[in-house]
Amino acid sequence: MQETVSGARERTISGASTKSTLLDRVAAFSIQHTSKVACVLAFSVLAAGQLISKSDLNPATLMGTVLDTNGDTIPNAKVSLVGPDGAKLFVFETAENGFFQFSRLSPEIPYQVKIAAEGFAEWTSSAITVQPGQFKIMAGIRLRIRAEKTAVQVTYDPVEVATEQFKIQETQRVWGVLPNFYVSYDANAEPLTAGRKFALALKVSTDPVTIVGVALVSGAKQASNSPNFGQGAKGYAERFGAVAADGFTDIMIGGAILPTLLRQDPRYFYQGKGTTGSRIRHAMLSPFWARYDNGSWGPNYSSLGGDLASSALANLYYPKSNRGVGLVFGNFSIGTAERVGASLAQEFLLGKVTHRGGHIN
Repeated sequence: MQETVSGARERTISGASTKSTLLDRVAAFSIQHTSKVACVLAFSVLAAGQLISKSDLNPATLMGTVLDTNGDTIPNAKVSLVGPDGAKLFVFETAENGFFQFSRLSPEIPYQVKIAAEGFAEWTSSAITVQPGQFKIMAGIRLRIRAEKTAVQVTYDPVEVATEQFKIQETQRVWGVLPNFYVSYDANAEPLTAGRKFALALKVSTDPVTIVGVALVSGAKQASNSPNFGQGAKGYAERFGAVAADGFTDIMIGGAILPTLLRQDPRYFYQGKGTTGSRIRHAMLSPFWARYDNGSWGPNYSSLGGDLASSALANLYYPKSNRGVGLVFGNFSIGTAERVGASLAQEFLLGKVTHRGGHIN
């Protein structure tokens, strides 16, 4: 009986011991694996913390000022931050000070800055990479004025060109005083219209300097008693009228009427270049060889005919003692010789002292 009880106690103690050992092993296993999981979680947290601190906790800032080429700030400029894929990440509009700023930028990523402002050409930076926590200031942002492309249609209007040439020609004066309207310094000048041929002839005839010249010539003829009008105030007045009539009929017939009818240009065309011999030849032939309105050249019927007609008309108002064939051809020869001399003076002297367009060329 006692042995039976003792055996039961031993079995009870042995079972309890076995159960205790099993619980200890389970606890030890749980503690061991829990420690491993904790280590893994701790490592993960540390790694994540490093990543966050690198990209999110230390963001970068990019800033700058938009200026023009004179160094003045440009307000209302659109500043765009462009990512590596070309997409716009942020757009900033500058204030009066031209300043812009992009904050909380992820570092070590290539960005570009593009700037557009009204009236200026678009500006694009090269690739920009910022470091963690960096405050990067962009320098050298200078926008240029946008080049406007304007289509201009240029047309050549011969009437308009001729008008401008005529206006300049009417201002031509030797030393700014003596009229020198019948000279063209443009070898390819547009032809004169009939109206301008008459206008030019009247302008020369009625110019105050021309009237003074008539008075001086009349005085010289008075001194030499030529023509035979006699002396005194009456003789001077008659000579003044004769000299004025000579000049008026000559310039109106040779400078307006015949050039209009024959389509010839009454002007002297200044050569101004070439050999001296060629210029002398050009000047001396001018009274005999003229340019036509169509640009061709031929006999100067207008100039020669004007001199001859004016000399013939002088028989109507000169004294009887001076009239006749001798008067006609004498005045014609003198008038033609004067034209040759005037052409030589134009080619070598007067062109240098003639005011055209308000200045001497």
